[in-house]
Amino acid sequence: MKTIPGRTDHVVVVGAGLAGLSTALHLLGAGREVTIVERDPGPGGRAGRTELADYRLDTGPTVLTMPDILDEAFAAVGDTLRDRIELVPLHPAYRALFWDGSRIDVHTDAEAMADEVERFAGAAEARGYLRMRAWLSRLYAVQKRRFIDANFDSPAQLVHPDLARLAALGGLGRLDRAIGDFLSDDRLRRVFSFQALYAGVPPARALAAYAVIAYMDTVAGVYFPKGGMHSVPAAMADAAERAGARLRYAEPVRRLERTGSRVTAVLTDHGRIPCDAVVLTPELPVSYRLLGRTPRRPVRRRYSPSAVILHAGTDRTWPVLGHHTLSFGSAWSRTFDELTRTGTLMTDPSLLITRPTATDPTLAPPGRHLHYVLAPCPNTDIGPDPVRWGELGPAYRDALVRELEARGLHGFGDSIEEEMLVTPAHWTERGHSAGTPFSVSHSFLQTGPFRPRNLVRGTENAVLAGCGTTPGVGVPPVLISGKLAAQRVTGGAAPARSRAPGRDAPGAQPASARRDGR
Repeated sequence: MKTIPGRTDHVVVVGAGLAGLSTALHLLGAGREVTIVERDPGPGGRAGRTELADYRLDTGPTVLTMPDILDEAFAAVGDTLRDRIELVPLHPAYRALFWDGSRIDVHTDAEAMADEVERFAGAAEARGYLRMRAWLSRLYAVQKRRFIDANFDSPAQLVHPDLARLAALGGLGRLDRAIGDFLSDDRLRRVFSFQALYAGVPPARALAAYAVIAYMDTVAGVYFPKGGMHSVPAAMADAAERAGARLRYAEPVRRLERTGSRVTAVLTDHGRIPCDAVVLTPELPVSYRLLGRTPRRPVRRRYSPSAVILHAGTDRTWPVLGHHTLSFGSAWSRTFDELTRTGTLMTDPSLLITRPTATDPTLAPPGRHLHYVLAPCPNTDIGPDPVRWGELGPAYRDALVRELEARGLHGFGDSIEEEMLVTPAHWTERGHSAGTPFSVSHSFLQTGPFRPRNLVRGTENAVLAGCGTTPGVGVPPVLISGKLAAQRVTGGAAPARSRAPGRDAPGAQPASARRDGR
């Protein structure tokens, strides 16, 4: 594995999102001095927080899986996830509602799910589910160390016995066919393949290897942190500060100062921060612009679909909803064509509805509820541009409300007390390429060693982290990207500290007291 040459004592991490905070914790655990610079007033990045009256909204991801990866970041500084965050396992992980009025609860316990599948679709499908579950577990085990939790320096690294094992498991085939080998019920096949949308590729074109996302969701388990998803980056930032990191908020980075091929300082609106190395976690075009270099690629980067999100604080809720509810329209292949090829809005939408107050009522006023409705939509490269979304947004919001009411959420529109609509125009304002928060898609030529690397030629002491680089999109991969970036600096994993420094440890003074210091 290639690592940064020369001195790396003091590292500046640009961005206090999940990737930047993961990087910082792993660097601190390896004995590096770390300064985190963030343009926003606080930590979180995509995993942000907005308050509407007394409603507390998570503005980023709502699904948390693989908490052991998060715990590994805390452990790097002698901390623990258990001491930082109260995680509630969700049972069921999802509820799926279908166009024909049927529904199924998606459990992560094998026996409970097999019983539910048998009730829903018969004994043969239940047996197929158990075989598929075993396959998903084997698929994840093969990919975790070699293809997910690994830095790539060359495609030649793919030449390994694990690649043959992956091929033998059918991981190089197509996702929909692989799931179809176990399940014949079309509704069930959707439950275990819709996750390909996270990777930005329709199930018919996605590698079967991406069934590992279904493993994370439906086998490893889904969790919710009390206080909302934003409590995760908030806890990570606090752990980093206790371990000695300097956090400088509301401080956009303007440029990087260089001497030859090395970055020697990060220049912000508030001054100059000398450094021995820098880790950049913004969107790829922003990072490349700061570095003054955009790597050449044989094909143009392609981006995942975007999303319209309606955050609604309501005076009621509906018993049919779980914490996470998948509401499937009858269309399937046409929906993916609209999202990834024709660039049109879904004519028969499939939606994710999250009701965080089902698990943590304190996120809303007493007797009130939060609903987060996510409708995938084309990104701005192939769909409506940000200007058009300024016009489309209100009409599409009304269409979503009508669709929800037609699907059984009667009175949804009248129940809304506070709301916020997020469209690709918002993502564009935040600097997200192609108006999507899901970054570069996971097509074959943008996966593994073919994904934008976390090292950039021409700058020997800069590393990238975040969903645009390796290993990819989603909370677990983004956390891993931070660990991989730290390994590029340190040369590998370091033993975790035995304890976290106290608040009065050297260098652990509050962030506000060290805005200008190194």
